[in-house]
Amino acid sequence: MNTTVLRKDSATAGTRPGGGTPDRDGTLPHQGGARARRVVGRALLYAVLTVLSAAILVPFAWMLVSSVKLDAEVFTVPIQWIPRSFHWENYTDIWTEIPMLTYLGNSLFLSVVITFLQVLTGSFAAYGFAKIRFPGRDALFLAYIATIAVPWQAYMVPQYIIMQRLGLVDTHLSLILLQAFGAFGVFLMRQYYLTIPEELSEAARLDGLSEYGIWARIILPLSKPALASLALLTFVLTWNDYMGPFIYLTDNDLWTVQLGLRSFVGVYDSQYAMITTGSVLSVLPILLVFLLGQRHFVQGIATSGLK
Repeated sequence: MNTTVLRKDSATAGTRPGGGTPDRDGTLPHQGGARARRVVGRALLYAVLTVLSAAILVPFAWMLVSSVKLDAEVFTVPIQWIPRSFHWENYTDIWTEIPMLTYLGNSLFLSVVITFLQVLTGSFAAYGFAKIRFPGRDALFLAYIATIAVPWQAYMVPQYIIMQRLGLVDTHLSLILLQAFGAFGVFLMRQYYLTIPEELSEAARLDGLSEYGIWARIILPLSKPALASLALLTFVLTWNDYMGPFIYLTDNDLWTVQLGLRSFVGVYDSQYAMITTGSVLSVLPILLVFLLGQRHFVQGIATSGLK
């Protein structure tokens, strides 16, 4: 009897409920199938993301290839991804064809100044909406955020009239004043401030720190990801802005790089190779800024919507 029981125990020792005999590594058959499905699913996901990324990068690859072609070769059908001859002199001739250095300097000046002011005013206003209690705070915030839905074309003419009467047309100051404040920046920073525990502000108030001190010494150091996100978005939008400089700037010495590229567009002909060369040069600063702030940018966007 005891021998029979021992044989049954030894026969069932290698099995588990609901599962069959485990493999050498201790994995049950159904567990191995689930793991294989996960691996296949992840591989398919990476394949789809790779294809989508390649599709997004195709225009940039075309622009980069076209920048070393002749004008007649830019729009050939089918596209010549490998030019017959590489004209690297495009990258040296563009500096003499137009004052490219001046245009880049103007774009950099406007982008840096507007970004600094957007971050300063956005973070300061967001602190009031997030950490200070006053009557009508939420209603005022909703009304302010609702201005995002108003199209720019609706108030473009009144803005221009105001700047013209102030004598600021054809100056960089007009663009700086118009773009130094933004509802989106306030919204982004407020959402991030809501993730900071209120106990930190209360403790600082008990220690005698003013609201300005709390904002500058406690809230801002804890908001680096959101500040980096707002700075990067503002810098890119300002750098790529075309309509604003096109409306307010007429002096060639004040033009940004986006307006400067228009110099290659003629009445009867256009220098397409130079346009793509200038476009490549205009993308490089944005690429550098994004690479430097990518980690903070992703973290800020991921946490700004959490309370």
